[in-house]
Amino acid sequence: MAGSSHGHTPAAWTGVIIAFIGFCVAGAFMVMAEPLGFWAGMAIVVLGGVVGAGMRAMGLGMPRDTHPVHQVTAAREPAVAEH
Repeated sequence: MAGSSHGHTPAAWTGVIIAFIGFCVAGAFMVMAEPLGFWAGMAIVVLGGVVGAGMRAMGLGMPRDTHPVHQVTAAREPAVAEH
């Protein structure tokens, strides 16, 4: 994955950092046996995904056209079955 710049965008970093904070919050409240705090942490995790998706929609993510996987599959010819 090092050659494809996978996840090196502001949208990816922001979403992952928010989700990581949510996991930390949920884990701390799980240890303290506080279900409400645990679910608040899980809501923060979901918020991280929503924020990351929103930032990608605003153009802060990696465009699909520049990803190497999409370039390779578009360049291949369809396979023909030989009988």
